Amino acid sequence: MPPTEPVADHCGTCSACLDVCPTGAIYEKFVEGTKQPERTLKKVKSTCTFCGVGCQVDLNVDPETNRIVKITSDPSYVSNDGNLCVKGRFAFNFVHHPDRLTEPLVRGEDGELRETSWDEALQAAAEGLSLVRDRYGPQAIGFLSSARCTNEENYLVQKLARAVIGTNSVHSCEAT
Repeated sequence: MPPTEPVADHCGTCSACLDVCPTGAIYEKFVEGTKQPERTLKKVKSTCTFCGVGCQVDLNVDPETNRIVKITSDPSYVSNDGNLCVKGRFAFNFVHHPDRLTEPLVRGEDGELRETSWDEALQAAAEGLSLVRDRYGPQAIGFLSSARCTNEENYLVQKLARAVIGTNSVHSCEAT
């Protein structure tokens, strides 16, 4: 029975058709650029970074370049049954972007940012928050979180704000 409306009217551009195409005629064009055939890509299980739902994904990594070349999901994954939205499937190029910070930075006495260790960066952040809290009170500090964080991460942000700093000024932007 033919559909009453064109299929394109119902397409959410999630590209789920890639997973169910029986002939392999529909595939990600960027896979053509990898140096390894798809069958030799290494799969690394992870959690999608684009919202707090917690969809489980497989990062398909080219072992020669150690770069993500595509993202898939297995139907056995409980949180999303193998389904991915368009962001979860295709928005991963930021991982390898040259402008991405890969080391913590702290501002030196000269005002310039410099790379440092995680221990030193966390110590500098803790000292800065303590200084502001002690000098101006806990309500002088506010915490911003994100809908891209998991529920557990957002819980920890509000716990830090309320139990450690003593402020109820916590907000989470729900726009992704």
